[in-house]
This record gives sequence, structure tokens and C-alpha cells, in this order.
Amino acid sequence: MEMVNRPYASAFEAYAVQHPEVLCLSADLTSSCEIDGFRDRHPDQFLSLGMAEQNMLSFAGGLGLAGFRPFIHSFGVFLYRRPYDQLMASIAYPRRKVRLMGFLPGITTPGGMTHQAIEDISVMRTIPNMTVLEAGDATEVESIVAEADTVDGPVYCRILRGSVPRLFNTPLRIGQMRVLAEGDDVLVVTAGIATEEAMRARAALDAAGVAVRHLHLSTLKPFDAAQIVEHAASVRHGVVTLENHLVAGGVGSMVAEALAEAGLARKLVRLGLQDTYAHGGSKPYLMRYYGLDALSLVRAVERVTGQETGITEEALCAVRVDAVHSAVKAEAL
Repeated sequence: MEMVNRPYASAFEAYAVQHPEVLCLSADLTSSCEIDGFRDRHPDQFLSLGMAEQNMLSFAGGLGLAGFRPFIHSFGVFLYRRPYDQLMASIAYPRRKVRLMGFLPGITTPGGMTHQAIEDISVMRTIPNMTVLEAGDATEVESIVAEADTVDGPVYCRILRGSVPRLFNTPLRIGQMRVLAEGDDVLVVTAGIATEEAMRARAALDAAGVAVRHLHLSTLKPFDAAQIVEHAASVRHGVVTLENHLVAGGVGSMVAEALAEAGLARKLVRLGLQDTYAHGGSKPYLMRYYGLDALSLVRAVERVTGQETGITEEALCAVRVDAVHSAVKAEAL
């Protein structure tokens, strides 16, 4: 598997220098959001707003009114928890072309609940006029910048940083989900880092005689409910969702709503954080502890099909071990 180092940093710089109306905003997390090089090389397009996210979002709304397209960079939690009122009144309501680039989605940080955006999808998808995107690999990180900037209104993006695997060879496109496998036993729906875990599990499930239909979502709002229902209707046993987020309000809830509104009776298992905050730890540890990893997906598929596969951790594809952030970055988060 190819690993790409800091794909966001290079992609944003390449795009922004070609579009002078794009401005780069930071709130004291410049290096942590991989825009320190852009700050140094393109100071005329960079603004530091300090550790004051409420002011930053209001300021960005004003820049949007003036014809600029600000890209706000921070950890995801700081783009909606602290400045929620400013997000609603200054950006979403007037439909400003503000791009909110949220780093450290879900449990991709050891920073614990203060830094883990675990309910951001559920919050952002309820906000009128807001588009919600999530990158699942290096290719989608590289393409999310230009794609988000095509939206006539605000966009919230879940961004992966650091060393990111390349899983796909085609760019992210708004409104297009990826069909990664076309089995007819179980539908598996994933987004973000959960997709890599599902890909690890698929070969073992196929070898055990379970044919998986696997969908990867990168557009979370607008949500293509009709296509989800069509795929769910084409499998025999049911649906499993796996996400780096609370199951309440996230991908699992969106799939459940789609099935219910269509009147389609399919068994559904939702994997993700189950009404809990996550504690600190490495990403592989947290994914195993909270049941977001490949083996957890295998067990959920077994529950849906009623078939024991005998698959063990050793039967799965080798897990990619990420470097612990504190050993890589001075900021540790």
C-alpha cells in the first residue's frame, strides 16, 4: 500500500496559488493542520486569527460577503462546538462560501474527548445549507480541496493528516459513492478511515463464502438515500455500517433513515462509538477497543448472516500500524 506524506499540505497549496480569492485562515493550529509551509511561502493569502474560533468564523463570513473564499483550518471539534452560533448566523444562514477543514475526525487523535470530533457529522448534517464531505484516503484528501470549492455555500470537510494510505485512483466527487465490491450477501457501508478496515476484512469474508457489497461514502450531505436503498435491496441478509463517529446521527443513522423511509425491511447493524466518549490512545488501539476495526466488522457480518466464518485476526490482511502522534509531532495532538 502506498503511503502519502501530508497530502493535504501539497494539495491545498497547489490549488490556492491558482486562485487568489482563496484565503487560508488558521487559529493557532497552523503546523498541526499542515498549512505552516503555505503561511511561509504565501503570506498574502494567509491570516492568523489566534485562538479565537468564534471570531474566526464571523470573520470568515465577512470575507465571504466580500467575495473571498476562506478555507478555515482547525481541529474539527473547534469548528462547531465553540463557535456554533457564529457558524449558524455568519456562515450557514447567509450561505457563505466558507470551507471548514476539520482535522482529527473521530478517534484519529490520542487527545481524548476535548480533541475528538465524534458527533460532528450528526451536528453538521442538520445545519441547513451545509455540505458535509469526508476523505477516506490520500487521493480523496488531495481532491477534496478543489471539489469543496465548487459548492455554492458552506462546506464542512473531515480531513486526514500526516501519512495517509492511497486506496483509490480516482478523485473524490460530490454526490458519487464508490462501489468497492458487488457481493449479494451483505451490504457494508463505510466512510473515512473505516473503509480501510472494511477492505481488510473483505478478502477473508470472501474466502469464507460471504459475498460483501461494499460502499464507500465521501459525500455525507447531500446523502443519496435512493442509491443506498437500491443496494440494500440487492443483498440477501442485511446491512452493516462502520464509521469513525457515534452511531447516533452519523452514517448508521442516515442508512437507517433511508431504509425506514423506503419501507425496506433489512436487518441493520451499526458499528461505531456507542453512546460514549473515547479515551486517549493510538488509532489502532481505539479502533479495536470501541469495535471499529476489521475483526469487529467480521463479527457483525456473522450476526447479520447467522453464519460463523471462523475468521480470526490472523486471517485478516496485515494491519497498518500508525506512528503515535506524540512521537512524530511536537504538539503531540
